[in-house]
Formats: sequence, structure tokens, C-alpha cells
Amino acid sequence: MMTGMAANGSAQILRRAKPYLAGIGCSAIFGFSFMFTKGALDKLDVWRLIGFRFLLASIVILLLVLTRLVKVDLALIPGHTRGKDWRPLLLVALLQPIAYFVFETFGVNLTTSSQAGMLIALIPIFVIIFSAVLLGERPSLPQSGFIVLSVAGVMFIAWQQSTTAGASSWLGLALIMGAVVTAALFNIASRRASAQFTPVEVTCVMMWVGAIVFNSLALFFHWQAGNLSTFFAPLADPQVIIALLYLGIGSSVVAFFLVNYGLSQLPATQAAVFSNLTTVVSIGAGVVFRNEPFYWYHALGALAILVGVWGANYFGLANSTDIGQASN
Repeated sequence: MMTGMAANGSAQILRRAKPYLAGIGCSAIFGFSFMFTKGALDKLDVWRLIGFRFLLASIVILLLVLTRLVKVDLALIPGHTRGKDWRPLLLVALLQPIAYFVFETFGVNLTTSSQAGMLIALIPIFVIIFSAVLLGERPSLPQSGFIVLSVAGVMFIAWQQSTTAGASSWLGLALIMGAVVTAALFNIASRRASAQFTPVEVTCVMMWVGAIVFNSLALFFHWQAGNLSTFFAPLADPQVIIALLYLGIGSSVVAFFLVNYGLSQLPATQAAVFSNLTTVVSIGAGVVFRNEPFYWYHALGALAILVGVWGANYFGLANSTDIGQASN
């Protein structure tokens, strides 16, 4: 009897912990992705990197579905074949990865990385606003305070790094703000979609739409430049293959599944704050694997981020538990 009660208690604890582990997991994966992205961009342009990344992710998901390792109940042709109509998920895919990557790619080119980092850190703040208006999910005052602390940690690190930054154009700043708003709206859209679709189904449509759109753009730009014959040439480079494997499988399939799973279980405000952990992981990865310097402001900012993420989820635990029970 006692053994059975202990087993049930452990299972309940694990079930409650899974959304938080998902948030930590996706932040860790995204944090390491910067290293692989930097290496790959030495060998190929941005559009091919994004296109190849999502193409690989789409193929992996297709193989998982065909081998029945994951279940996807989506109609191949909506209205003519059995399964759910996937067209409502096009809004999710339009926001992330399409609009977000376009805004971020062009915005970063017109700003400095530190300035872009400060603005990107505002995503959880916009999620608070949009989730309150569109979802009726209002965080408590302590939650909001810890979310702001987490955002402040990211912005402090970016501000300290901006001492050698160059000037940014207003257009670049506006594009980065477009990425911020888009990412916040994605959190809302994915949260809403979780009422009808599983995290795997949401991720599947996101990957396929990303693969089609970004490879079409890459092909168009190469056709325009008259060098279509070299389109797949970088795939002969082992460094590019390794980067694509990480970005395509890890940062796309696994990480976005964890993001969508977290959004299906937690309020959007709680799920979004985990994104700031990416800054902590990317700093640690740079120090350990790329011998990048570590300064006092990294430590102070990282501490603020970690405390902020902890507090936002600690004070939202009761509310998120109720949501997790309702969704299961």
C-alpha cells in the first residue's frame, strides 16, 4: 500500500515537473545553437542555413511519423482525408519561424548584437501584455516582478557589452521590435493551438512551413544571382553537416517540441520567461568551448536571470499545476 502511494506521488511530481524541465531543456538547446550557427555561417549564407535546417527537421519528423515513433493526426488534404484540419496552425507557423526569422535576420544586420539582445529580452514582457489581453492569463504581482528581474538581467549583460557597439539604424531597431512582437504572439498562438493540437502536430506544421518558405527564398536569391549550380555545395563540408544536425534536429525538432509542450502546460507568461535562460547557457558555452572572456557583469546578469526565472515559476506553481491537470 505504502509502495503504491509512493509510486503515485513520484509520478505526480514528475508530471508536474515536466513542463519546467521542458523550459530548461529548450533554453539549453537554443543556448548552444549560437556556437553552431556561427560556425556554419562561415561556410554558407543565412537563407540556405535556415532553409537546410528546417528541411532536415521536416525530414526527421516525417521519418518519426512513418515509423510510428510519434503520432500525428493531421489530414494530408483538409476536407478530403481523415485527420485534423492543419490550416489553423498556419498562423503559428507564420509567426514562428517565418516572421520571427525574417525580422530577426534583417534586424540584426542593421543593429549590433548587444542592442538586438536587449530588445529580444523584452519578449516575456510583451507576452505578459498579450496573454492578459488575449488569453485572460494575468500573472501575480510577485511573478511580474521576477519576470522583470529576469529581463533586466539580459538587458544588463547586453548593455555592458554595448560599450564598443556601433550605431544602429531606426529601421534595424524597428525590425528587432517586430521580432519581439512576433515571438510574443507566437507564444499566444501556440498556447491557443494546444487546445486542439498536440505539441508534435504544432511542431510538425512549423517545420514543414519553414522548410518550404525558407528554401524557396534561398533558391530564388541564388537563381537571381545566377549561381544555382552551387546551391548544395556547402553540404560537402563536415562542419556544415555537424551544424545542420544540431540546428535541424536539436534546435528545431527537439527544442520547438519542448517549447510547444511547455506552452500547452503552462501559462504563456511562465513558459516565455524560460527564454532568458538561453543567455546564461550561451555565455557558458562561449566560455567553455570558445574560450570567450567571462566578466563580472556576466555573473551579475546571469544571477538576476536565474533568480527571475525561479521566482516567476515558484509564484506561478499553483496556477500552472491547475492548468496541467486540466490539460491532462
